[in-house]
Amino acid sequence: MPSHILPVTNPGQSSAMGPPSSSSVASTMPLKDEIQDDPSTSIIISSQFEDETVLTIRPLLTRASSYNNTISSDTNIDHSNQQRGRRIASDSSLPFLVDDSPQGSFSQDVEHAAAETFLVTGLSLKLLKYLGIGYRWVMRFLALGCYALLLMPGFIQVGYYYFFSHQVRRSIIYGDQRRNRLDLYLPKNLDEPKPVVAFVTGGAWIIGYKAWGSLLGQQLSERDIIVACIDYRNFPQGTINDMVRDASQGISFVCRNAAEYGGDPNRIYLMGQSAGAHIAACTLVEQAIKEAGEGENISWSVSQIQAYFGLSGGYNLLNLVDHFNDRGLYRKIFLSIMEGEESLQRFSPEVMVQDPNIKNAVSLLPPIFLFHGTADYSIPSDARFESPI
Repeated sequence: MPSHILPVTNPGQSSAMGPPSSSSVASTMPLKDEIQDDPSTSIIISSQFEDETVLTIRPLLTRASSYNNTISSDTNIDHSNQQRGRRIASDSSLPFLVDDSPQGSFSQDVEHAAAETFLVTGLSLKLLKYLGIGYRWVMRFLALGCYALLLMPGFIQVGYYYFFSHQVRRSIIYGDQRRNRLDLYLPKNLDEPKPVVAFVTGGAWIIGYKAWGSLLGQQLSERDIIVACIDYRNFPQGTINDMVRDASQGISFVCRNAAEYGGDPNRIYLMGQSAGAHIAACTLVEQAIKEAGEGENISWSVSQIQAYFGLSGGYNLLNLVDHFNDRGLYRKIFLSIMEGEESLQRFSPEVMVQDPNIKNAVSLLPPIFLFHGTADYSIPSDARFESPI
């Protein structure tokens, strides 16, 4: 049964593999008529983040009722693990997560900004050394530079918020790798537990960075939602396995420590954009397979995720190799990122959920909602995520 891709009509959107822009996030999102009459689920869609309307949509996948009936015994274990995790959590940054005082002096903020810039520049040079300098890459780099220059006033505004807002907690450590960091965007009012969104940013598996989610974090935190933007190793720092592993560790940190920074452990949502949507979907499916198996050691559960929202993602890599090659993400590079052609199926969530051998794992997945821009050429919007149920 084909799933419902929720189209985002935005003629100005041209890249799903880069960081989400304010125009693409805030655009009007008309839904298909065939799913508007289904009262199963309600979701708030905002136009320009002002006038909010409630539309009803059908989830792509829902947890099987049989699983919900048998999960009660496991729930006690999950809750005890969560409570134990919260008691054990001793990250030095946690005592300051709900502190409204400034994070440091101006000189410290400037030093942090310089360090982050140095990291991104170093990774870019390493990437260029690996890729080599080709005509198509040079042209795309120049186009990206011109695009960034035109948006510079907006970048400066968002950058100022990111580095100097007291509601942003930057570079919280969640793992032992250099890129195992996440940024937290906290509402001003933390008098009661808030819903939490764990967001995996996009970047073509090559230029992803946690700061790309700053505008989303700002907008949602102003609506009393905590946002955790998870950073992860990019290629050639790591391959898709490393990216999925990092994302899983980041999600685990959010699930274990949600209550520590004012979040509601019972209202945690997962979101990804472009390549981040693919990585997050792979992480979710892989986690469900682990839970459905026997003897797997897991640090978080898909039952803790209330829903997954995929923005402009690609979920069947087998159908996208040639498309990416034509757009400059050459086949050799892409297959290196995905650890070879033999791994494409494993890292294609659309293909995996249709495998009858993991039917039990699929039944554990939370509701899944996919959004895609109709004017998006980086990943075709007519690609359909086929549901097995």
